[in-house]
Amino acid sequence: MYPPKDTAYAASRPGVEIVCDQRVMIDFPSQLPEHLVAASAGRRLVLHAMHSVVDWFAFAVWEDGRLVRSLSLSPDSGIIENIGEPLPFELPYWAGDRPADIVPWPDEDEEPYPLPFHPLDLGEDALRALCGFVQEGRPEPDDIDAYGIDLHGFHVRGPHGPDPAEEEAKLKRIVETMGPPRFYTLGPDGSLIERDGP
Repeated sequence: MYPPKDTAYAASRPGVEIVCDQRVMIDFPSQLPEHLVAASAGRRLVLHAMHSVVDWFAFAVWEDGRLVRSLSLSPDSGIIENIGEPLPFELPYWAGDRPADIVPWPDEDEEPYPLPFHPLDLGEDALRALCGFVQEGRPEPDDIDAYGIDLHGFHVRGPHGPDPAEEEAKLKRIVETMGPPRFYTLGPDGSLIERDGP
């Protein structure tokens, strides 16, 4: 679901093609490159992207090359893009029926969640409604077994992109400038205490 940089996974089955690539995980789904939208002529195109570290979710749906719906949101940025009418699976979220259920850290006052619902909850429902399965939620009997779908992996590099050996050497130089690793444990009061070794 989240291929490494410069790697794409793809599958083609009758009636559906699947492409997984970080380069289509964009904040403004409506700005998906035109050549990708054009490749879906006569069909439905779905873009679905989530990043759990920052609670970001984005999706878009095109019908025969025409954008029908696009939404992108995160707690840090708010609603980044909201084009078209909400789809049926979104309605409980916008109506307030699926509020964000945030558990605060012990002994800390938690600010209210900056969105009326959690983007990743909506993202899982979108994944089920648009693609027929969930990644992190509880599967339902009619869900597709996503792990049973074989995808082919491809290393992708643009003709004018950086040389992989140069990129590797650059990363190695950065790592060499770092100090030795530091190790911490969680104290009884929740503070971090530095310790020796792993």
